[in-house]
Amino acid sequence: MTFTAKGLATRQRIIEGAATHLRSDEPGEVTLDVIRAATRTSKSQIFHYFPGGKEELLLAVARFESDRVLADQQPHLGALTSWDAWERWRGAVIARYRAQGAQCPLASLMSQVSTVPGASEVTTTLLRQWQEHLRRGIATMQEQGEVSRRLDADRTAAAFVAGIQGGVTVLRSTGDTTHLEATLDLLIAHLRASQRAYAAPE
Repeated sequence: MTFTAKGLATRQRIIEGAATHLRSDEPGEVTLDVIRAATRTSKSQIFHYFPGGKEELLLAVARFESDRVLADQQPHLGALTSWDAWERWRGAVIARYRAQGAQCPLASLMSQVSTVPGASEVTTTLLRQWQEHLRRGIATMQEQGEVSRRLDADRTAAAFVAGIQGGVTVLRSTGDTTHLEATLDLLIAHLRASQRAYAAPE
């Protein structure tokens, strides 16, 4: 369906309003009536912009939240060209999840639309893009001679993503970022030490 600029703005307003409500401390049961009240939108407007109803709307909100995961790490994630830049990115990641605390809007949304076509692709796309940003950062550091070229950049980037997700899982259970911080610190230290670790002649 094609929308006018005004229509696109209205659709985005509904998505962002629903996301804000779902990020609240006690969003309660997510129904179209609740979202309609939170976004001050009529029922006809909801179905005009989201013909598939609640599932289509929540999937759109999940995509929005997924984009925010990476946006909240910028500009650091896209500019991992020095050790200071890596530390700034680490700080941004910790700050984002510390502010989020035990609640994870994206995880909650995905659990509600898990059977909807396209739901798994939201998470898959997020993780793929995240890993690619990190791979590029590692590759840049390799080109600059800061990280060993013998290190597998893609595999190491995958370890960062998996480690962060593991740390966030613990955070959701405990409200503590200690494990997330430890994961990032150890992986960045691994990058720093790679030149020495692979210094022996091949």
